[in-house]
Amino acid sequence: MTTHQISIIGTGLIGSSIGLGLTAAGWDVVGWDVDPDRLHAAADRGALRPAARSKALAGPLIVLAAPVSAIIDMLAELRTDGLVTDVAGVKQSVANAAAHLPRFVGGHPMAGRESSGPDGASGALFTGAAWVVTPDGASSEDVATVDSMARALGARPVHMSAAEHDTAVAAISHLPQLLAAALIEIAVDTPAALDLAAGSFRDLTRVAQSEASGVAQVVHANAGALRPIVEQLRGRLGSLAGLLDDSPGMQSALENAGLVRRSIAPPVVAVAVVLADQPGELAKVGRALGSSAVDIRDLQLRHGRHGGGGVLTLSVRPGEADVLSSALRAEGLQLAD
Repeated sequence: MTTHQISIIGTGLIGSSIGLGLTAAGWDVVGWDVDPDRLHAAADRGALRPAARSKALAGPLIVLAAPVSAIIDMLAELRTDGLVTDVAGVKQSVANAAAHLPRFVGGHPMAGRESSGPDGASGALFTGAAWVVTPDGASSEDVATVDSMARALGARPVHMSAAEHDTAVAAISHLPQLLAAALIEIAVDTPAALDLAAGSFRDLTRVAQSEASGVAQVVHANAGALRPIVEQLRGRLGSLAGLLDDSPGMQSALENAGLVRRSIAPPVVAVAVVLADQPGELAKVGRALGSSAVDIRDLQLRHGRHGGGGVLTLSVRPGEADVLSSALRAEGLQLAD
């Protein structure tokens, strides 16, 4: 490919975000969606130029950004000499459906949001995220093209086979979806549990807000890899249940899990600030962040279910907590103990 031309089929959250990011990077982006309103919404956002389906599917680089079942259906009908890639959260079934194409490279950006549609799209959605690329027999030139697209979006290409991808995401993406649903059901059935739910429960169940139809399609398509992972979870929960009367054993298991979790997170120090239920509190925090010039690595707002202020926890690099704390106090804010 001598020019950066791309066609995006499907203009939901992911497709529109790809369009926004590549348009900003100077690529020529056209797109099509089965829903005309969604297509025009993406165009109004500046993500792409609308095109007829036949024209979009005739492009030199085609990204299929629809739900997984729709991608598989499109692949079964698609005939093109162009390079085709996709963004589906399951790869083996998609690769099987694309086996007849002369040029196909599977892809899966490991980024997203609980919202859907072009209104929630962002050209920065993929910045710093892994973008799985499954070469599986593709030419090195075509793999390099998909790699360059991912890098243009700020993502980090990661190569693995379709089978390796499906096993990995079953454990770190699809299983958490099922676990979040189960935790919600247990909390609903437990009197007063939801009234007491705080940060840890919200963190564990955040993905339950994902679009249910898309999640259901992905876990169904990846059932072969997901089912043994679910059985592994049953066994691990059974092992932990066996430690309920063994405090030292439980402590050891939890410490081991903590060590692994800390190894995949950057070192941070948390600063918690109390926010009163009144206008201007977040503006004070913003001024403190600006004057302190610290590097925010994460933040979380804990508040009552029905409002009434809350506690904002800001995670910064080690060594920056004191300067941030001083800046927050200078704005008249109270720090939580």
